Amino acid sequence: MKNENYPIDFVVTWVDGNDPVWQAEKAKYSPNKNADNRNVRYRDWDNMQYWFRAVEKFAPWVNKVHFVTYGHLPKWLNTDCPKLNIVKHSDFIPSQYLPTFSSRSIELNIHRIHGLSDKFIYFNDDMFILKPTTQEFFFKNGLPTDFAIASTLSVTNKSDTVQFAKFNNIVILNSNFDKKKQVKKNFNKWVNIAYGWDALRNLILMGEHHFKCFANNHLPFSYLKSTFDEVWDKEFDELNETCKHKFRSRYDVNQWLMRYWQLAKGDFSPIGRHAKGKVYEVYNGVEQNQALFDIIENQKMPMICINDNDNIDFEPMKERLKQAFDKILPEKSCFEK
Repeated sequence: MKNENYPIDFVVTWVDGNDPVWQAEKAKYSPNKNADNRNVRYRDWDNMQYWFRAVEKFAPWVNKVHFVTYGHLPKWLNTDCPKLNIVKHSDFIPSQYLPTFSSRSIELNIHRIHGLSDKFIYFNDDMFILKPTTQEFFFKNGLPTDFAIASTLSVTNKSDTVQFAKFNNIVILNSNFDKKKQVKKNFNKWVNIAYGWDALRNLILMGEHHFKCFANNHLPFSYLKSTFDEVWDKEFDELNETCKHKFRSRYDVNQWLMRYWQLAKGDFSPIGRHAKGKVYEVYNGVEQNQALFDIIENQKMPMICINDNDNIDFEPMKERLKQAFDKILPEKSCFEK
């Protein structure tokens, strides 16, 4: 694959849940009954150095890495690395939303980061590159690579803020787009061979006027900064309300709204659903997660999301995971002292 000639930035968010200053600030705000304030949302696996090593080794073409934090930094971080831009929440999030302990507020405002390129890729700190990549893997013909695959949505668990966010996203999407018209306009992006049998599913459902939901991968997504500007312009009230929440709430939208907007408009280049990788859900202890270590050590997919959960034997898992990453990424990067 050839590289295309435009700058592409990475944005990654990180929190040090052990920082006493951050903990004290967080303790001042009591989440209401609809908020998600579990410690699993904030604990640090001490593996960000491998995230940066992977970027340098497997995506050397990246223009700039915007490292977004509350203000704390890993002790090993080389702040003089020329590709690194350290971004505090207060540098780009409007003051009326601060402090925030909700990833939604942070993510919905990332387009405000000073100097961010028009095309960027957004990572959570649990999403890692495992193989060499090209720019065209993320952007093709100037558009984000993604998959528009129709799906359904069921919201039954009132504590599942992710499902509620998807539902809220879709409500907004349907107030701005007619699905039937958009699919007809971008037919080849919906009925595409890259989707396999899911293309047939899209074809069967193409007569519907309303979006029900989209298939998602919990992986890095490619974005156009202009999408954020447009959605904020058209749906300010909804985004503003989400950003006021100090913690995740079932009344939120999330950054997937920006992704859905791009898909509905046809602002994407089709790619297979699992072409970029998969999410791995971590449960229990080291013995129960051998498949995860095998994926990393044998680089079985381009990217992986390692999703933290409750009831994990945390310390042994953390150390074993670092061993796996160290096997493929043993050398320090420019981002480390």
